[in-house]
Formats: sequence, structure tokens, C-alpha cells
Amino acid sequence: MVAYAQQLLICTGQPDWTSRIENDGENKGWGNLVRGLKSLLGRGGPYLDPFNNVLVTNSSIAPAASSSPASASAFLFPSFKYIPSIPVNKTSSPDQTTDLTTFVRAYLLPERLHDMHSSLPPAKQADMTRSPDLASNFPGVIDISHSPTVLICGHGGRDMRCGVMAPALESEFKRVLQARGFTSAGSDGTTVDGPNHANIGLISHVGGHKYAGNVIVYIPPKMTVGTSSEPHPLAGKGIWYGRIEPKHVEGLVEETILGGKVVTDHFRGGIDRSGDILRI
Repeated sequence: MVAYAQQLLICTGQPDWTSRIENDGENKGWGNLVRGLKSLLGRGGPYLDPFNNVLVTNSSIAPAASSSPASASAFLFPSFKYIPSIPVNKTSSPDQTTDLTTFVRAYLLPERLHDMHSSLPPAKQADMTRSPDLASNFPGVIDISHSPTVLICGHGGRDMRCGVMAPALESEFKRVLQARGFTSAGSDGTTVDGPNHANIGLISHVGGHKYAGNVIVYIPPKMTVGTSSEPHPLAGKGIWYGRIEPKHVEGLVEETILGGKVVTDHFRGGIDRSGDILRI
């Protein structure tokens, strides 16, 4: 598992993408969002920070109905938030006073800079640090408090192995979770949080080889163990598993999603709400 601070999960509504996701989604809000983020956070961008790795990942989860070429929807983990409308223009205009730069500064920059940046001028340090007050520009943001999120690498345009395995895994996760009472489990883009809901989606490549993680499970902060009131031991954490096949899904749901236990044989790493990497 690659070390990262946050993962921005962009809702595209389609199950696969070109090898380089920034080359996909022409004239679509989600494609414009990927390209805009790459230009702001990537090489040569004004907010490039090697100590603040933001994973920009496409997902098959459908975008909000309000999405357009000028806006897109996304989940943010491990902040456990859903942002239904993110402007994709990097600068504001008379018609749109909130822009993508505002979103980056409100949610994606680090809360505290790494000590290696201490030699930078104070103004530059301030520019590279998160401004939480800007979050008020996004009043529609939803906290993901109850719904577990299951992400399955399905980037056939990048790795055919994932393209073949992912649909079977997605179907099995839906079947098993629905059998456990998650009646609204799925990726319809309308429900994103609720005690009986699970967000399930295919995602673009997150790096690694055939032994790397192919399933990520994010357990929401207020989830409990089974039907009890006992706090979930993995609440607020993301767990990466590798070499998951359909035959492993039922055990993974029982052990991790419902039981709060890590399946060590498949564990590839994890992250907590503060962005710290979890190892065993």
C-alpha cells in the first residue's frame, strides 16, 4: 500500500477508464476534476507537496444528479465526507465564485506542514496549509457516519487482471452485504450514508503489483459491531486487502465489516482518520 494522506474518490458512473485517468472524461465534470487536480497538486502545480500525497481515484459510483461539465461529485477518505458538487474551474468567475482551488485549500491541503517546509517563507507556508474556514463554501457536504465503503480495483484499462476479477467481486460483495441486511447496498449515487447502506464501487488503479491491494474497506466513524451498540474497533479507518477473490468476500464481510477484525493473511496496510499509516 502506498502511503497517502487522503483519497479523493471521484464519482464517474462508469466501470472502467483509460490507462491514464486524466485522459478520460472529455467534456464531463469528473474528467475535468481529475485534470484540474493534477494541475494543482501534481508536478509543477502550486500545491505540490511530496509529504501530502492525495490519491485521486476514479470510481464507478454514480455522480450526483446535479453534476455537469462544470462540477463533479466525490468522496473523501479518511475524512469520511461526500461532496456532491465540486467546481472544476481552477479560477472563479462572475457566475461561479467558488472554484476548484477553494476546494483544494478547504479539504486537500495538510492541516500542518512537514518540518522539511520550515525554511519556506511564512506566506508560502500559509498558502500550502489547509484553510478549514473555506469549507463553508460547500454547504452540501455529507458526513459518512454509518455506511461502510468497499472499493474494488477494476481498472481493466490499466491492468486486465483487475478488469476480469472486479465485476465478480462487486457482485459477491453486494450479495453478501444484502444478505446481512444492507438492503440499499449498491452504487446508485442517490444514497451515500445510512445504517443499512454500504457504498460499493470499482475504482481506478492505486498502484502496485499482483500481490498489492485490490480491495479497500473504509469503516465509518459511528459504525458499531453487528447490531450491537459496541463501537466498531476499526471505526474511522481504511483497511487495504490484497489477493481478494470472490471466495474470500463472505469471510471479509464477517470479520472486518461486521466484526471489526483485520484479516492478516490479506492485509496490505491501512490508514486512520489522522492520516497515519497502519501496519501489523
